[in-house]
Amino acid sequence: MPNIAKLMKQAAQMQRDVQAAQQKLAETTVEAEAGGGAVKVVMTCAHQVRSLTIDPKLVAENDPKLLEDVILAALRQAGEKVEEVTKTEMGRVTGGLSLPGLM
Repeated sequence: MPNIAKLMKQAAQMQRDVQAAQQKLAETTVEAEAGGGAVKVVMTCAHQVRSLTIDPKLVAENDPKLLEDVILAALRQAGEKVEEVTKTEMGRVTGGLSLPGLM
């Protein structure tokens, strides 16, 4: 029985560590750009876009499709960076265990 109590204590600590990591990730930002830097995105690791910067030259081209494509590319890149940072941070906390619903 002592092993079960120790296991439960370790699980509770891991849960606290995961919650702390999730809070840290919610405040962590990544930056991404596309179109040779024409569009820049800053996104939190909670997938909230903090800023979107568009070079006026790109807007002046008057090509809505190009503008949409470049914005989407920057957002996708930011999302990929968020996933990388999240996977790394949560892997550190969980010791590499893949826990459903955490990442």
